[in-house]
Amino acid sequence: MSDSSPKLSFGSLLRRPETGSFLGLAAVFLFFTIFGGSNFASLNGAASWLNVAASLGIIAIPIGLLMIAGELDISIGSMVPAGSMTCAIISGHFGLPIAVGVVAALCLGALVGLVNGLLVVRTAVPSFIVTLGTLFAVAGLTLGLSVLITGTTSVSIKAGPEAKFLLGHFIGGIYQVTILWWIAAAIFWGFVLHYSPYGNWILAMGGDKVSARNAGIPTERVTIFLFMCSSMSAAFVGLSQAILYNSAQVSAGQSYIFNAIISVVVGGVLLTGGYGSVVGIVLGTLTFAIVNQGIYYTPFDANWASLIIGVLLLVAVLMNNTFRKMALSYTPSRKVK
Repeated sequence: MSDSSPKLSFGSLLRRPETGSFLGLAAVFLFFTIFGGSNFASLNGAASWLNVAASLGIIAIPIGLLMIAGELDISIGSMVPAGSMTCAIISGHFGLPIAVGVVAALCLGALVGLVNGLLVVRTAVPSFIVTLGTLFAVAGLTLGLSVLITGTTSVSIKAGPEAKFLLGHFIGGIYQVTILWWIAAAIFWGFVLHYSPYGNWILAMGGDKVSARNAGIPTERVTIFLFMCSSMSAAFVGLSQAILYNSAQVSAGQSYIFNAIISVVVGGVLLTGGYGSVVGIVLGTLTFAIVNQGIYYTPFDANWASLIIGVLLLVAVLMNNTFRKMALSYTPSRKVK
């Protein structure tokens, strides 16, 4: 009689989207631990890359879900400063309660995401083109309205103790509270993608959107919802940074576009959609943050950081493709009795 109980096999490990990203993270961490010395692995050293990973990770997870569903949102580069400036102008320049500024920033994110989603599903224009347009449109509106209302591109904001505690303080003096928000977001989205019917819908849409629609999945509503979540997450990061640093600037946030995409791809999400995991995205974000900050702990010239990140992205893509091909071609051995 054969044993039908589930077993952890080599093939099942290969099929996991996060396998390659875990190996990449281990290799990168080991590299910087060796060449970065004790400072890299110290509490202060860990804070430097965890703080970067937290802000980036809050945005990277919804972006990863969009990519799994076969879409892309690059307007987040403008939504970070838009959310930051909205909160600062309302609660800093006009002096309204900080809660009003926070809600307004999140509502702006929801509105931009709604516009992105509607344009994608109604016009059939590729999401890259749609969000490229909103990227520049939101950036122009943020700059123009900021100068028109305040006369400057930088606005100060002073939040109360409650807002500081929730969104803008350092735990232990070195760890940003956004790390806790990142963990909460990872748990929530991990449940959605891997343990709820919505996760199956997202994966099915990335595999074949037409077949998913024919199967009864509300592809348009899911697409719009994911775009709204990505824009709101970017606005959330922007407003939390404004509260943390007591100021907002129009020019901040453009680096999140490619940094989020790099983190997602390093995390094992296929550019073609239909494959990925939240755990992999978290590991990919950590890998990017370690490379981004770890270079400063080594004797190497920090000017080479961009080169290392570029090579890391290429290696990650090749590794993920290799692991996926190995998983598809793997055949478990059977014992003959």
